[in-house]
Amino acid sequence: MPMPIRVKLFGDLRKKLQQKISGGAPLILQLNDTKVKTVADLLEVLGILGSEISHIFVNGKYSGFRKTVKDSDTIALFPKNMGLLYKWYFDRDENG
Repeated sequence: MPMPIRVKLFGDLRKKLQQKISGGAPLILQLNDTKVKTVADLLEVLGILGSEISHIFVNGKYSGFRKTVKDSDTIALFPKNMGLLYKWYFDRDENG
């Protein structure tokens, strides 16, 4: 049986979905959606624009919109107002 994708939303992204789902900080969602193949697909399902995102982590690794996601992965999404300096110090994983 497939394990759900775990999504952690921080800051303004949490507030955006709080009307739909309540929870602690960060907001943690469990998602069972077979249409989600990449981070970009996940954003579309959640109704979040790429322009609202500052940083993405998949299983703790700094990632990009094209990063593939699979069952049991954990994706953390940070909004623009919580931007960090990762892009200057770490390589972004866009594949696999």
